[in-house]
Amino acid sequence: MNTLLLICYFAITGWALASIIFHGSRPTKSISWVLAVLALPFAGPLLYYLFGVNRRKFKLFKLKQTQKRKLYDRRSQEFYNREEFLEEFDSKQSKKLSKLIYKNSFMSAYSGNQIEVLSEGRRTFDSIFKAIDSAEKFIHLQYYIIEKGELVDELYELLKKKINEGVEVRMIYDSFGSSQFRGKVIKRFKNIGVKAHSIMPLRFGNLLFTLNYRNHRKIVIVDGHTGFTGGVNFSDKYIKNTDDLGIWNDFHLKIQGPVVNSLHRIFIKDYHFSGEENLLLQKKYLPDIASHGDDIVQIVASGPDSQHPAVMQQYLAMIHSAEHSIYIENPYFIPGIAILEALKIAAMSGVNVSLLVPKKSDSILARLSMFSQFEQLLAVGVAIYLRPNFSHAKVIVIDDHIASVGSGNFDYRSFEHNFEANALLYDQKLAKEIVTQFKEHCVDKVRLDYETFKNRGRLQKFLEGLARFFSPLL
Repeated sequence: MNTLLLICYFAITGWALASIIFHGSRPTKSISWVLAVLALPFAGPLLYYLFGVNRRKFKLFKLKQTQKRKLYDRRSQEFYNREEFLEEFDSKQSKKLSKLIYKNSFMSAYSGNQIEVLSEGRRTFDSIFKAIDSAEKFIHLQYYIIEKGELVDELYELLKKKINEGVEVRMIYDSFGSSQFRGKVIKRFKNIGVKAHSIMPLRFGNLLFTLNYRNHRKIVIVDGHTGFTGGVNFSDKYIKNTDDLGIWNDFHLKIQGPVVNSLHRIFIKDYHFSGEENLLLQKKYLPDIASHGDDIVQIVASGPDSQHPAVMQQYLAMIHSAEHSIYIENPYFIPGIAILEALKIAAMSGVNVSLLVPKKSDSILARLSMFSQFEQLLAVGVAIYLRPNFSHAKVIVIDDHIASVGSGNFDYRSFEHNFEANALLYDQKLAKEIVTQFKEHCVDKVRLDYETFKNRGRLQKFLEGLARFFSPLL
């Protein structure tokens, strides 16, 4: 029996080490997995198989769902004709960034949009509910987290009303993030006519392939002409105290104009991926949209089945192109060496770099790992602020001119493992509006001092260093 276990151990460990060597995407991440595999007999290889296999390398080719995505891509090319359209920018900076996003996300920048920045929970949901109440044809919703509570009850009553009026309602949600949205809760929505599907459900047979890959997007589309996206999940955390983190803060966008079609294309592909209905590639759902304003917007889409890590490339390109200022607000700032070095280079080159993160976090490991990187950033002049209440916002603004609001965090999970959606705003007025709110929370009393932070306790440094070891795996 001991000999058999020993043979199994060497075989499994050998497979894991070979896979890491042949398919590892980055040395730091590979070293972390090698240590985990060697230090944790059997458990290490299992964890690697669940969370470490470079599925971007394998493209998830064997998954039935991925074949559906490929089939969708072929059909959608015929529908969209994929004609390259790039907004004519005066700025070389904007032109270069928009071309990158077109190449890695196949989404163009469109003018003629009207954007409303939403940064307070109750106001955000009031705006979403008002748009839903105005629907005449269809309502499409997509969320990473849908939790039981007041907001879901309010949504239920509103959708029931609209379905009775003849409006079509479709909903997709992440099966892991929306763990509360199952059983009697989801049945309640389906009973009134909501066509609801979970994305990558955690079921026997596909668990090992889907557990580490989540759909983190937050999208609402009403009648094809009004859309919402950003960082806000469907949770009461945004409207009342539910834990010691207080009321969550976040940025969200209401979008009206031609770029809504780009946002809707993401929903349609994900819905095709999760459900059996293949009828959404029609003019009924993707109508021609008249101009609603002067804002230029481009949608960024990224996922583990993408050819390129679009969100990471977007953030890195924005940092490299900044000439005067960079403002970043993010709850999980664990970006990796490339972005850390880019920020250090920017700060040392005279660019004003400011980072705003929450003082408290819903993940102790993520907070420790995040703080482990601050000393090197403070040393080169990056201003780091701790927001007293929990901020869930995912924002980056460069030169008070280009802003990004969306679902993508500054961590490996968003860069490689999650399906994400960001909105790039090429508009000085909107960028300054976001920066103004950013600065309101950056008061001196919550700014980290380099000398004080450098002299923090040895235990704290040890815990941060230990957490940093796991950062490539988060």
